Amino acid sequence: MKKKKVTKTNALRTLDQQNINYEERAFDIEEYAHMSAVDVARQLGTPLELIYKTLVVVGNKTGPIVAVIPSNQTVDFKKLAKVSGNKKVELLHLKELESTTGYIRGGCSPIGMKKQFPTYIEEAADSLAYFYLSAGKRGLQMKVNPHDVQQLISATFASITE
Repeated sequence: MKKKKVTKTNALRTLDQQNINYEERAFDIEEYAHMSAVDVARQLGTPLELIYKTLVVVGNKTGPIVAVIPSNQTVDFKKLAKVSGNKKVELLHLKELESTTGYIRGGCSPIGMKKQFPTYIEEAADSLAYFYLSAGKRGLQMKVNPHDVQQLISATFASITE
């Protein structure tokens, strides 16, 4: 059976350029509007706690900040504000996501954004051999080592979830 060719995203091109090992994992997004992380995990055949999501927030002092957290958890804005040197942070308005990052909702990756923003990865990922992140478009995840990601984008492992 012939494997479907995947168009390279900025995230995947960046990993290729840096010789970082990863595995592309595509999934069906026909029901995207109603799709949850549970659905993604089921399609990929992986535990939910290994699916991470990328959130972009804005700090009152630093501007945009990226948070990478398990998809089954919620970001703790107070913890994220403190670790990032802000008094408060709030989600970046959805209409500003693409112009700020180059990515759309559901396809936002912490790798290959238009500009590299301060990035914080939930500390639980520090002990994982791999996790799944958006590869830069809806329906495409990448299985990658969290430490490779952390080093590539100069991210910080920190406690940032509730």
